[in-house]
Amino acid sequence: MEDVLDVYHRPYDEKRPLVCLDEASRQLIGETILPIPAAPGRPERFDYEYVRNGTTNLFMVTEPLLGWRAVKATDRRTAVDFAEVVRWLVEDVHEEADKVVLVMDNLNTHKIASLYEAFPPEQARRIAERLEIHHTPKHGSWLNVAEIELSVLSRQCLDRRIGSMDELKREVAAWEEGRNERRVETRWRFTTADARIKLHRLYPSLP
Repeated sequence: MEDVLDVYHRPYDEKRPLVCLDEASRQLIGETILPIPAAPGRPERFDYEYVRNGTTNLFMVTEPLLGWRAVKATDRRTAVDFAEVVRWLVEDVHEEADKVVLVMDNLNTHKIASLYEAFPPEQARRIAERLEIHHTPKHGSWLNVAEIELSVLSRQCLDRRIGSMDELKREVAAWEEGRNERRVETRWRFTTADARIKLHRLYPSLP
């Protein structure tokens, strides 16, 4: 926990950009009957029946110091999918950086080994050497700014039925573009000193 908190209070460095990553599954829910559109004095109405169209996965990548985020929708949640997102960050988004400082949780696919499942050893090693990884502790996902962004995405964009991957990508892209244009930043105020006071019960008791 203290390691992640210290990372959040580093000054911005374009050669070592701070990136937070998280992911969440999303069920695709379609309509069996077309909704009745809204009219003056009457809200849009939906039938209670729906159809399940499978699930998809959303990778949330955010740079809290810049007010930038990107959402990648994938059909599955595999090590290869994760590795491709990391490759994109290192080789495309931050090609000129010395290191990408990556904060993420300990999900089983969030490992350097995933790079070797997706790419030739030389490329996997090259990507790995460009990463400075900081894992949030178990049951400490609240420390990941990307999880906060996923929560905002869920409330502002995904709080309705979305029936297909194409529709999901369009809606998420529109949300992402608007939020990035406003450069919505995350100002992390909780410090290590705060943690030692407010979360003292989590620290070992010394005689």
